[in-house]
Formats: sequence, structure tokens, C-alpha cells
Amino acid sequence: MGTRVATVAFEGIEAVPVDVQVQIAPGNPNFILVGLPDKAVKESGERVRAALFASGIGLPPKRITVNLAPADLPKEGSHYDLPIALGVMAAIGAIPQDALDGYLALGELGLDGRLAHVGGVLPAAIAAQSRDLGLICAAPSGPEAAWAGEGLDIVAAESLLALANHLTGHQRAPRPLPARHVPGAALPDLSEVRGQQVARRALEVAAAGGHNLLMIGPPGAGKSMLAARLPSILPPLNPRELLDVSMIQSIAGELVGGAISDRRPFRAPHHSASMAALVGGGLRVRPGEVSLAHNGVLFLDELPEFAPGVLDSLRQPLESGETVIARANARISYPSRVQLIAAMNPCKCGLAGTPGHTCRRGAACADDYQARVSGPFLDRIDIRIDVPAVTAADMIAPATASESSAAVAARVAAARDRQRQRFLEHGATGLHTNAAAGPSLIEAMVNPDRESQALLLQAAERFNLSARAYHRVLKVARTLADLAGSDRVTRPHIAEALSYRLNLGKA
Repeated sequence: MGTRVATVAFEGIEAVPVDVQVQIAPGNPNFILVGLPDKAVKESGERVRAALFASGIGLPPKRITVNLAPADLPKEGSHYDLPIALGVMAAIGAIPQDALDGYLALGELGLDGRLAHVGGVLPAAIAAQSRDLGLICAAPSGPEAAWAGEGLDIVAAESLLALANHLTGHQRAPRPLPARHVPGAALPDLSEVRGQQVARRALEVAAAGGHNLLMIGPPGAGKSMLAARLPSILPPLNPRELLDVSMIQSIAGELVGGAISDRRPFRAPHHSASMAALVGGGLRVRPGEVSLAHNGVLFLDELPEFAPGVLDSLRQPLESGETVIARANARISYPSRVQLIAAMNPCKCGLAGTPGHTCRRGAACADDYQARVSGPFLDRIDIRIDVPAVTAADMIAPATASESSAAVAARVAAARDRQRQRFLEHGATGLHTNAAAGPSLIEAMVNPDRESQALLLQAAERFNLSARAYHRVLKVARTLADLAGSDRVTRPHIAEALSYRLNLGKA
């Protein structure tokens, strides 16, 4: 007798349909699993046996064959436990086959028959809804699955026995409710930053337009402190962004209790991070930090201490907003539209350019240290500022002298509203920030006057601006005009944008 249960395999954040086929036939007692299973899937047989025994269901002394179709698609993960167990139960008559026909199932089994949470429940729930199916999952996964929509039929059970009771009509399981994560602690506030007016202005511009920012300054100047306060002035995720971020977090298993939050991600990997950790990869091709920071902030502190090859691997995601990981047996794509915030010391000793300090190696110390960051990588950074050491006068100034994050966030939100309206007028419905606009679109939105064009031409010729650098100057200038409430980009906006760009030196 053969039975079928629908489940999924994951390719990036896409849930690919998989058909679990179970056949029980006469022969030597055996449990055979085929269909390109990995080690975790191969071990499902023993977990299923133990879970069924703990639930009071015995397996017949026959040959049990489980096929995961399509057979040429690699199967990874422990979420196949539940559909395999349900297929076996239907094959031996413990539950009716027609009770499974309208559902997609995934979940991990414990030896005592309890169902455990697995990653990827939200993409699986969305895939089930698109196929007009319900979803069967573990109770801890229910709040996550509920975000797929109110019309999705969800069965979230604590154990295999409770699930069997629901499917046979003996005891119905309630539909889970979506859970929202409410952070307990408030975000760090900009009012805690003393001095650094130029850096605060640059941080506001970067937040308003989604621009990449590089801060260079001595140790203790406040670079990390400023970066940590960027999330406090960013607007919350809109519904579409929230869905994209939550799907990546679901695949990575980072949705605690299935609860999601509208706070933008803030990822700050250590400079010892490998290429696979930063851009994704590994045996199961998991998302990296740049994908986990999608629609949020990726903060790279001590930038030159990262391996040069690791930094250069970010060039493609920063430009396209997507990370494509190619392997011999797979090609996985993860969304990776991030706002890069980087910080670094001016030299190895950290004090180059500081008044009263003389480096024994001279200019070579700073040149060698900054050369660890390649020119093409720097070319993708819109704003670069010097962050000098904080003076004693700044430290003793009253805290009320610093503007709060709430006041800055209001200006950032107003600037982003102007951008959103402008994109709608130009038919670019999927864009929300100036940094995401393409070259032709930003040229149409800026349309500089004659004086601004002359200034741009002079700067491009004198400093050899690349085509990418030219368009990034236009994007920053457009953001400056939005912050000022101006519909037109004028010469002062171009001049300020150039001042942020020309400091890069390698542009």
C-alpha cells in the first residue's frame, strides 16, 4: 500500500515542493529511505521508529520504503521527520489518507513523539498557501506560520499523538495566533553622543537615503557608538520588508518563538568572520551576515582587519542587493539589500593625524593600513567622514545640548516619505530610498541645473570620478535636498555631496 504526503525542500528562501511517498510491502523488515537524503534525513528512520513506538503505534514486520521525490533534488534537514511519520501512519491505517491530502507537513520528531520547531516554517507556510494547502507543523512553529495569512489552515500540535487525535477528529487543536516580538530594551539614543556634529549630520543623511557610510578616526572617538545608534533613527520595516526579513530569519532559524519584529536588522560580525559567514555558504548554503542584515544595517568595525578577500566578496551584494552562491549541485540566491556602515582607525597605531602625535613609521603606517581596503570596495561607499577625538569641552557639555534620536528620526521619516512619493510618480513602486535607485532613474530625479552641472563636471575631471561615483554623488545630493524639503537639487546640495565623496581619495 502506498501513501503520499506533501512537504518542501529549501533553495534559498524558496520552498520547492517535495512529495514523500511511503510503500509497505512484504519482505524482510527494513526501513529504506531514498531520494538523495543527507545525513540528517537518513537518520529520520530511527527517529520515526522511536516516535511511533512512544506514541503506541507499532510498525509491521514488513519492508518500508520511503521515496522523497523528485529524486534528483538533494534533501537536507530534519523537517522531513513529520511527513515521513505521517506517511507511515497513513500506510498502516493509523490515520486516514484523505486527512493528509489537503496539507503540507514539516517538523522534527523527538524520540518521545514530541514535535520540535525547525527553520523555514514561514516560507513553507507561504508556499502551502500558494498551493491552496493547509500546514501541519509543531506547536512552537505555529505562531510563525500564522503570519502567512488568516486564510491558511494550520494544525500545530505538541506531539505525534495529539496530531493523530486531530486528524481523526477526536480532539481538535486550536489555530495558533501570530506572535510579535516586543523588544524589552529601548534602542541607544543619539542624545548620548557628545560633540561630533559632522558625524551626526552624516549619519542622518545616510539614514535618510539608505547610503553606505565609512567613518575614520582614532580609538575612542565614538565611531562604534554612532553606528549603534543608527537603528534608532531608521523608520520601522514596512509589511513587505518585514516579510522578506522574516523569511530569511526563518531559514536561518533565528525567529525566537516564531515572533517577528518590525525593527530593522543590525548585524555586526567580528572581523575574524570567514567569507561563508559573511556572504553565506557552507555545506547547506545558509544565509550569511549580509543577507541576515537585509533591509537593515551591516556594521563592519575595524574594517581593514577583515581579510581583503572577504571584504571584496561584498562588492556584488552591495551593488545588486542580492547574494548568489553557486555550487556544483546548487545555485542559491538570497536578498541582501543592506546599508553598510563601516569604521576604521586611520592607521595601525590608530593615531595618525591626531594633534601632538608623531608616528615612527610616518605616512607609510597610514598608507599600508588603508591599502588593505580595495579601491573597488571603497567605490561602493557613498559617504566618508573623519571622526576626530572628542574634546574635553564636548564631554563636559550638558546632555541636553545633543539632539535626541526621536527628533532626527522625524526628519528621516519625512525625507523617506518624499522619496517614496517621487518613486511612485516615476513608476518605481519597489524602491524606497535614493540609494536603491538606478543610474537613469537618479539622473531623471536630480536633473541638476547649469551651475550644479558645472560643479559636477569640474569635480569629475579633477578627481577622476568613476561612473559609479558620479551617480552616487547624485544620490546623496538628492537625499540632502529631501532633508531640506527641496524639490530641486541645487549647487549647495551637490557641493555637500561632493565633500562626502572626495574624501575617499580612491574614488
